Amino acid sequence: MSTFLHVTLVTETYAPEINGVANTLGRLCEGLRQRGHKVELVRPRQNGEAAPAVPEELMLCRGWPIPGYPGLQWGQTSMHKLLRRWQRRRPDVLYIATEGPLGLAALRAARRLGIAVISGFHTNFPQYTQQYGMGFITRLLTHYLRWFHNRSRFTLVPSVSQKLELERRGFERIELLSRGVDSQLFNPSRRSQALRASWGVGDDEIAVLHVGRLAAEKNLSLLKTCFEALQHSYPQQRLRLVIVGDGPQRNALEQQLPNAVFCGSQRGEVLASHYASGDLFLFPSLTETFGNVVLEALASGLAVVAYDEAAAGQHIRHGHNGALAMPGDAEAFIDAARWLLEDSETLRRVRLNARQHASRQGWNLIIDQFERQLREVCPQEVGLPVKSLS
Repeated sequence: MSTFLHVTLVTETYAPEINGVANTLGRLCEGLRQRGHKVELVRPRQNGEAAPAVPEELMLCRGWPIPGYPGLQWGQTSMHKLLRRWQRRRPDVLYIATEGPLGLAALRAARRLGIAVISGFHTNFPQYTQQYGMGFITRLLTHYLRWFHNRSRFTLVPSVSQKLELERRGFERIELLSRGVDSQLFNPSRRSQALRASWGVGDDEIAVLHVGRLAAEKNLSLLKTCFEALQHSYPQQRLRLVIVGDGPQRNALEQQLPNAVFCGSQRGEVLASHYASGDLFLFPSLTETFGNVVLEALASGLAVVAYDEAAAGQHIRHGHNGALAMPGDAEAFIDAARWLLEDSETLRRVRLNARQHASRQGWNLIIDQFERQLREVCPQEVGLPVKSLS
């Protein structure tokens, strides 16, 4: 096998879009290129985007907006266009990260040409349909996703809980690929007293932080319930709720939480400073395949309260570097947050342990594993067709 691979990554979301999938794919793509691999990206054209400077590395296709998700879109292209492109420059392996029209066209074209395919399960759409009052299509959607992923050589998932859930639903050949965090970027040293002051938080006061997309599937009603419970339990402690992110529920949340600070979407060093300037991190979501923000919060030295699943289940040891609740038990979630504020020494110790743990969760090992998984499905001599699954 030759030293370097020609990898095609197919996705309907990518930076500068702000979400965990786009962040993860950017890291994987950059990591492979740094190792000398050729990475071709196939994705929808973003607003105002010009033709690619290097057409061999980027194929842009048409995008259609996703209802209720401004800024995100489905991608669409014909299988025949992909066939022509890959017949001219055949990739060794495809990584299909999304299961929409673009991912389906790529899967069909790859199977026609006998190109090895690995798929990624990045978004838990069946759980989303329940949150949006469309539970009647959950079974159909699960059937389609199972059909889609079972036609790849294997499917990568980021957490053990997600692997068990998919296997229970009849998905085959599930393998783990976790996520990392840039602990140089997300670092307690970026704490800003000026930023805290702009939130109305003094040195000895507590900034209760939430970072994420403000959408129905994130279980954000628990933010309000939990924060109000903390205020009631600790009337002597001045608390301020700070929410970083944007999405379809922002207007409703602003009305429900008139005293909260809404910072909108942030990225890069500014985002890292927002994390580091907080103290307690509330993450009530129950629909994550992983939840990159959990690792980012831990790396920033925050005490995280979350449900015991996905990233939190993998990286938080209850009472040591964070606090966990059984999934769906809202009262236990609130109790976990209360425990962290019982005394300042508990909060200090948990925050130190959080940073120490997350600082060991870098991206290099994740990208090494991803590279091995890509090589595993390539033919012995790169360039030869592989037998596709029926």
